[in-house]
Amino acid sequence: MPPKKENSGCGCSSIPISFLIIVLGVGYWSLTHLNDLGIKKFLPDAISKLLPNRQTPPAQQPTASIATAPIVIPTPSQRVAVIQSPSQQSLPTGISQPKSPVPLPKSPVKSLSQSRWEKKAIRGIYLSRYQVTNNASEQMIRDRVRYYRKQGMNTIIHGVWGNGCTMYNSQVMQQTFGYKSCPNQFQDQWLDWLIDEAHQQGMQVHAYFEKGIKIDKNSPIFDLAISKRWIVPGVDKTYAGIDHYVLDVEIPEVANLFKKISVEFVRKYPTIDAVQWDDYLGYHAALPGKIDRTARLTSFVRQLRSGIKQANPAVSFDLCHHNPYWGKRYFAADWQNWQIDRVFIQVYNDANFRQELEYAKNYAGVAISEKQLHRLKELVSNPKIKGVLVFPYAGKPEEAASLVKKTLQ
Repeated sequence: MPPKKENSGCGCSSIPISFLIIVLGVGYWSLTHLNDLGIKKFLPDAISKLLPNRQTPPAQQPTASIATAPIVIPTPSQRVAVIQSPSQQSLPTGISQPKSPVPLPKSPVKSLSQSRWEKKAIRGIYLSRYQVTNNASEQMIRDRVRYYRKQGMNTIIHGVWGNGCTMYNSQVMQQTFGYKSCPNQFQDQWLDWLIDEAHQQGMQVHAYFEKGIKIDKNSPIFDLAISKRWIVPGVDKTYAGIDHYVLDVEIPEVANLFKKISVEFVRKYPTIDAVQWDDYLGYHAALPGKIDRTARLTSFVRQLRSGIKQANPAVSFDLCHHNPYWGKRYFAADWQNWQIDRVFIQVYNDANFRQELEYAKNYAGVAISEKQLHRLKELVSNPKIKGVLVFPYAGKPEEAASLVKKTLQ
């Protein structure tokens, strides 16, 4: 009998098919997860490249639509609002709740200088005779008043007289000279509109008797004044660049003209808050003759004030002049005896600023130019300075008012 042969097969035929399927599945899974198991790095590169590369698909972004959150308008006691989900429910996966409230834009906070500025009794801007009146409609005038209010002003000092004539229709001018006003294109109601709008805005209007008792060669009454000898001998050269001639108020006809004009004005505009005269109410010491006119000028001003108060007791009679020493010494203006209601000290000479402030502390305030706005914060911080008037030397009051606001910010 031939010898029995060894079985050379693997015996796979006797292995159940289900077991083979399980082995193959586990093997395939192992190959595809070699990287996860940390085994792949131990295999040769040639083999690793042949193995399937399993990549993790990116997470799918949520497609849920989130309603835009409403913005809560703050009450006076609230400064911020929170952007909220429609019902404060949990948000879909991937959307996080805001970590902190989202602040709304705040109203501009006033600086300390602005707050102190608003406490000043008078915050005024000068407007010369032609800076509102000429060809101005009612809307233009009202808009300008509101503009100055937004810049922090509470008083407009507007020229109503200057260089020998009025900036309104005057019966006194008509009877005396044959024309009713300065040569200007203005609507008769311009000052009514100005006063009305200012009062609506909580502001005051002061009538500025610009140039006072002085005229120049461009005055419509110059020739008549020369012919009638209404002029004090000599030329007033107080200010460089222009020659002024001083009307002599010692002449009864001249004194009566000013009294009539003043009384007519405060009656025609009974709601005007004040009338203001300036340093042109005076005789410069350099005039020839070396005549002391101090006492007679004092008598004239007192009579002028008395007439105004009788016609309209509510009107304040104001003055913006040099300090009392300089006024009396160089301009025959002893205004401390003029019975003035309010006095503002001119501080246009910046070199004497400190000395002038010592005078100003005792009166209604100071007048400065836009070139001196670097002094404004100092004036505002000084509680003894009760008011500040700004004179636009450049003739641009809107720009000057804007600079005031910027300086205080």
